[in-house]
This record gives sequence, structure tokens and C-alpha cells, in this order.
Amino acid sequence: MGRTGLKVSELCLGTMTFGKYTDMREAERLVDLSFDAGVNFIDTADAYGAGDSESYLGRILKQRRDEVVLATKFFNPMGPGINDSGMSRVRIFKAIEASLQRLKTDYIDLYYIHHVDTETPLEEMLEALNDLVRSGKVRYIACSNYEAWRLMESLWISDSRQWARFECYQPQYNLVIRDIEEELVPLCEYKGLGIVTWSPLANGFLTGKYRGQGRVLKGTRSEDNWVYNPDFFAANAEETLDVVLEVAKELNASPAQVATRWILEQPAMTSVIVGARNCEQFRENIGASRIRFSPEQLDRLNNVSKLKDRYPKSMEWNMSERRANAVKMPRLED
Repeated sequence: MGRTGLKVSELCLGTMTFGKYTDMREAERLVDLSFDAGVNFIDTADAYGAGDSESYLGRILKQRRDEVVLATKFFNPMGPGINDSGMSRVRIFKAIEASLQRLKTDYIDLYYIHHVDTETPLEEMLEALNDLVRSGKVRYIACSNYEAWRLMESLWISDSRQWARFECYQPQYNLVIRDIEEELVPLCEYKGLGIVTWSPLANGFLTGKYRGQGRVLKGTRSEDNWVYNPDFFAANAEETLDVVLEVAKELNASPAQVATRWILEQPAMTSVIVGARNCEQFRENIGASRIRFSPEQLDRLNNVSKLKDRYPKSMEWNMSERRANAVKMPRLED
């Protein structure tokens, strides 16, 4: 993971469904299936299932805690009080104790700030997180959904004060939402952060199951409005889905496997969070580790979904070439 010595599997079990769509029995089966498949990385958050996701994992992992890299997050409201959300020092210390209790563990391997809190200084959050690392309650800290400037400022603050710094970034990333490639991926590569992505299937869009069905499909999370606004998809999202379906057919694989495998083929990616309501879905998704693209197939997927260059990249992309060519300019004659 990034510049650290921590090793994680290329797929990560996402447990957002635990306690809401996945009951305890199925959750146990999903975790067992993860271990059997070689997945050593599990992601949750205090707010998932209003705390039930963490509680389920605490019961399931009690005898296997040392076998897993466990990640959780804080930010979202966990009570009615005005200090029950955000990233203040009070909130962080309260959140970690509650998560440790629910997870039945003495430490968190990877602790994320889940969202952006514009009301709390970064220094306050980062000092509190540093204290958690120094106390042994947290091994590594991380952030999710941060803009590039905010992530860079956080790293500078931590480095300048010799505090524990973010070692991982968790963004949304898939074939129809590639925005992080513009600034965030280069930043993470430059500063040595791991990248663990969420929503590899664009909330199910890249499986093809919504085609011709509208945005809501019975028996899916879309019934509860758990569907990312397609207004944020690339303009040619349907064309990209066509290529995903074509490649899936060529490989005798599922569209979900193709979409997930594509992320794993991209530079700087550490792991992909794969969520599932049941073992059947998860078995299909982990099949992404077994398929391989031909160079031609990967090029088709890359090209159909490629971002258009935006300013300043659209202006500056070839300046290194122009500068190199300037060295070869003939001497001006007197």
C-alpha cells in the first residue's frame, strides 16, 4: 500500500450492505468466502448499517482478527448531538472508541476520514489522528473523497510537523467516472499514497442490468435511491458499456468482472473495494482476479472511456517535447 510495508489483496471486501441488505448469516459466509479466495482486506465504516456493519464484523472476525487488514471510516452522523459527526478532536476520539468496541478489537489497521469537513481545521484532525497512531489504536491513517488541493495540504501539514500522514486515498473510480486521473492519481503517485477505489461497477451501471430498465430495478439497492447520479457519468457512458459487454462476451466473463479487472490494470491502483449483498454476487466479482485482457481489449476499454484533456493539461501536455526540441535548435547566425 503506497510507500508503506503493508500488503493487501488486490480485491477488498466492502461491507456497506451488512446489517441493511445482508443479514448476519450471509455476512459470515461472505467473510469466509473472502478468506478462501485470498482476500485479506475488509472495508467498513461506522455509519454503515448505523453501526451494524462494524458490529457484524466484530463478531465474525473475533477469532481471526490478525489475519485481516481492517479498514473503517468516520465522519457521518452517529447520533443526534451536534458533535456526533465531522472530524473534530472530540468527534474523532469518540468515534474511534465506538468503532473499537463494535469491532471487538484493540486497533484499526487503516482509519479513514470519510468525507470533507469544512468546519474543522485540518490541523485539528491531523493532530488527533496522529495521537491515535502514537497510542497504537490506529496503524495507518487515510482519507476518502478529498480534492487534490486538500489532500496535498494535509500531507504538507503532517510532514512539516512530523505527524503520521495519510498513506492511502479512497476515491470513486470506474470506466465511466475517471475524474481522479486528472489530478489525484498523479498526486498519489508523486507522494507515495496507495489508492483503494470504490464503486467499480458505477452502482451497477456497468453490469448492464439497468439498460432499458430505467434507474430503478426491483430487488436492487436502487429501490432505496442507492444509485449514483448518472449526470456525473462520462457523456459516452452507454458507448463504454457496449465495449464492456463486448469484451465480457469475448472472454466468457461477466461485465462486472471486466469492469473490475480494468481498474486493476490501471497504474497506481492498490486495491478495489468489491461490495455484494450475497455470496453469489461476490463469487462473480472476485472472478475479476482470474481474467486477463489482450492488449487489444485493454486498448478498446481505455480508449472508449478516456477523459478529454482539460486545461491546463490540454495546453501543456507536449511542453516537455517542445523543450527537448529546443536543445536541437541551430545556432543563430550573426
